[in-house]
Amino acid sequence: MQENAKLRKWCALLTAVIVYFIVHEGCHALAATCFGALERVRLLGLGVQVVVKQELLSDWQLGVFSIIGSIGTLLVAYLLLALTKNIVQTNSKLIKAIGYYTTFTLLLVDPIYMTFLYKFVSGGDMNGIKLLWLPELGWQIIYGIIAIINVLLIVRYVYPAYKKAFN
Repeated sequence: MQENAKLRKWCALLTAVIVYFIVHEGCHALAATCFGALERVRLLGLGVQVVVKQELLSDWQLGVFSIIGSIGTLLVAYLLLALTKNIVQTNSKLIKAIGYYTTFTLLLVDPIYMTFLYKFVSGGDMNGIKLLWLPELGWQIIYGIIAIINVLLIVRYVYPAYKKAFN
C-alpha cells in the first residue's frame, strides 16, 4: 500500500510540474505568436523557455508577454480551486492527487517566484513585467499579496478538502 501511495504522489507531482510548464510557457508562446515575435521554444534541463525577438516588441508588448504566463497559471489554479469539490468526489486517488498537487503548484509557484526568487535567476519575467504600469517593488508587493492570499486558500480550503477526501 505504501508503494502505491508514493508512486501516486510522484506521478501527481510530475503531472503538476508538466501542467505548470504547459500553462505558463503556453501563455508566453501564445502572446509571442500574437505579437509576431516568437523566435523558438527552448528546452532546458529542468524546464522550457519561450524565446522572443525582443526588437519586434514594444515595452508594453514585452510587459504583456512577461506577465501573461503568471496570469494564465493563476487563472487555471483558481479554476481548479473552484472544481475542488468535484475533483475530491472522484473515486480515483490518482486524480485526487493530481488535483491537489497541481492546484498547490499553480497557486504558489509564480506568486512566490515573482515576489523574491526571480532576483536569483537574472530577473526572468520581472524584467518585462516592470515595464508595465508599476515599478518593480509595486509588482513584488502585488505578487506577495497574491502569495499570502493563495497560502490562506490552501490552508483553509484546498488542504482540508483533499485531506478529507483521502481519509
